[in-house]
Amino acid sequence: MGYQEFYQFKLEPFANHPDPKFYFNSPQHALAREYLLHAARGARGLAVLLGDIGTGKTTLSRKILNELYTMGNFQIGLIVLTHSEFSPAWLYTRIANLLGLRDLSDSTTEIIARISQRLNEIYHRNEKTVIIIDEANKIDNPSVLEEIRGLLNLEIGDTRLLSFILSGLPDLETFLSTNRALYQRVAVKIRLKSMGSDTVRSYIAHRLNVAGNEDEIFSARAIDLICRYSEGRPRLVNIICDNALLEGYLQSKQQIDEMLIERVVSNLGLKFE
Repeated sequence: MGYQEFYQFKLEPFANHPDPKFYFNSPQHALAREYLLHAARGARGLAVLLGDIGTGKTTLSRKILNELYTMGNFQIGLIVLTHSEFSPAWLYTRIANLLGLRDLSDSTTEIIARISQRLNEIYHRNEKTVIIIDEANKIDNPSVLEEIRGLLNLEIGDTRLLSFILSGLPDLETFLSTNRALYQRVAVKIRLKSMGSDTVRSYIAHRLNVAGNEDEIFSARAIDLICRYSEGRPRLVNIICDNALLEGYLQSKQQIDEMLIERVVSNLGLKFE
């Protein structure tokens, strides 16, 4: 038996990976979602989502991805950057693969031509193409920015054939601004900030509810401490709550109290005076 069974959860409520099922539509996330969907639906070209570590950018990006897929008239793709050293050719190949293109040549010019042809086909199916690039702050090659600008120039009449949503740390904006022509094409820019205490409380209740348990597992004082030590960042809320539930299970506690939270945050190295 683990804590999932002990607390009678159907799902792990605070697993630290993005899961659209647990998406919490906080006021700021709801606003960001509307802005990004507006950019995608209107083929605005370039939208930028900024936020510090752990503010929920990746979860929101996955939510947008799922919503666009459900709408049915979008060709969508997701690129998650895990390293900064990549070339424009690598980016073109990834985009081509997301559009269903295989057996690509070594010629960048030919890959671009095939991408352009496929985008035209998608357009004539009355669909829009949106590529989300997560961890876009890892882009540090000016040539990559220039190639993104070039792809945004692909149009039929007044309609752009490809839109990008770039999601990343605040440093992303600084780097984008080095390419003035591209920066001027940012149609939507939204920033995620840390959640306030009331929002954190609602966030915890929401995730417990989705996981299948509406009991007051965390005491009011325990939640106060989670608000404090997480500094309102969803990722830290998840980490603290997940560890607290495990510790509560190991101690056979039906309710998580403030002493247990203090112990957990101390173990995690999050405790401060």
